[in-house]
Amino acid sequence: MSSAQTQPTVLEKIAIRICAFDLNDIPPEAYRLARTAIIDTLGVAIAGSAEPCTQLLLKTPGVATAPGNCSLFGLTHKTSALDASFINGTASHALDYDDFSQPMGGHQSAPLVAPLIALAEEHRLSGLQLLHSYIVGIETEIRLARAVNFYHYDKGWHPTATLGIFGTAAASAHLLGLNTTQVSTALAIAASFASGLKANFGTMVKPLHVGQCARNGLLAALMAQAGYDANAAALEHKQGFFNAFNGPGNYNADLIFEHWANPLEVLSPSMGLKQFACCGSAIPAVAMALELRREESMRIEDIEKIEILPHKRRLPHTNNPDPQSPLAAKFSVQYAVCLALIRGALRLDDFEGTAHFDPVIRQLMAKTIAREHPDMPDDSPEQFGAEVIITLTCGRTLSRRVNSLIGRGGDNPLTAEELWEKFSDCAQRALPASVVRPLFETLQSFEKIKDIRHITALMQSA
Repeated sequence: MSSAQTQPTVLEKIAIRICAFDLNDIPPEAYRLARTAIIDTLGVAIAGSAEPCTQLLLKTPGVATAPGNCSLFGLTHKTSALDASFINGTASHALDYDDFSQPMGGHQSAPLVAPLIALAEEHRLSGLQLLHSYIVGIETEIRLARAVNFYHYDKGWHPTATLGIFGTAAASAHLLGLNTTQVSTALAIAASFASGLKANFGTMVKPLHVGQCARNGLLAALMAQAGYDANAAALEHKQGFFNAFNGPGNYNADLIFEHWANPLEVLSPSMGLKQFACCGSAIPAVAMALELRREESMRIEDIEKIEILPHKRRLPHTNNPDPQSPLAAKFSVQYAVCLALIRGALRLDDFEGTAHFDPVIRQLMAKTIAREHPDMPDDSPEQFGAEVIITLTCGRTLSRRVNSLIGRGGDNPLTAEELWEKFSDCAQRALPASVVRPLFETLQSFEKIKDIRHITALMQSA
């Protein structure tokens, strides 16, 4: 805090809480949820290593060429912590299959896991140390989200990146053991690194947001450790993050500190894992379509009309009735719902190649409309609702509605078998089948790993 200030800035107050984080107060359930989220993120990142957005980065001059001992998941060579964070962070979000959060309006784990793994690998740190810093990072980014959402989200920012970078900087600074001044500096540097526009959803740039966030959040912590300075009032300054990104009157900084870590954000039921490799905003409608398929007697050829009515915040980036690429298909609620009705499941290969041009699915999509739900209010605490209404040619109408379904979490977690099925399906895309089960079993005891290199060795392809 500068001598001219009588009160700590917002970032200084956050830094005080990060450095005072009582690791003895973390309940067993928080460790379990954090471990599950990290396992899930690593699985989708390994699969994402083979995606074009990751492979094209590796072909870009100057990327991942720095020397270092940090692994690239699902690949063969090593590089610096910054480059590993960039590549692995992009891969983590390449399939849009990573976990997501309602208050954040984005994906909470993907920005954090890659840089924490890189730092832990570089410094030979333990799984328990990494878990602690992950929990700190989640607390920081979700708390900031509560201060700026949903105005921030509605305006067009991609919170996974614009807010995730604060979580990444906080988690990295915590893992590095920085002091309060250094942590606030890292967060202030991160404020100037924040970026990411929802206009690029459905393109390779969306996962690139996460790669940049992962790299730059770590870079902010390293710069603070090296002695860089920054404005500790970078959030509340008249030209700071709050006013530039949201505008005066469109945020509430007090919400950052209301019930900080009590309970921990990682325990929140409003964070969930994905069962389907599509945009999280489409998942409630997909779930209702699957429920209709299971519980109602109907034939696809007898469907006359499908109406998809999600909460209005779920629609702007998923109302895509004519997706022209696999990435665009991930952001088409029409495609995802019709796919669910026809096949009863959504697989990874449904969002690859030319699957989105399947004539049977296209024929059903032509009968499908999407519009915002008329009685799911803007200010509802439940933002992930949807209703699917099917009208049959005989005039019969079928419908299913859910008011809130944020993936699989809280009171509806993935079972151990479901987590394994998702992890193995993802990991076998880049790793030899013989190492996938040992890797998963090692990750199941994440907090007992003494040196994170024991798992990174298993995450590189032969």
